[in-house]
Amino acid sequence: MSVKAMMATILQDQMTLRGVNSLSPSDYEQIVELLIEQLRELELSLAARELTDKHEPQ
Repeated sequence: MSVKAMMATILQDQMTLRGVNSLSPSDYEQIVELLIEQLRELELSLAARELTDKHEPQ
């Protein structure tokens, strides 16, 4: 089982515990994919900011 599939299963389990039962397995996979992409973008943004801060005169 891939990490994405495991994350989708965890998300589905957690949503079910909170009463959300209307999403399909593919919905959970798409949500996980979007979360991973947003985390990648955030990571790149933070890395770029860190590099910028290191190169600015103090």
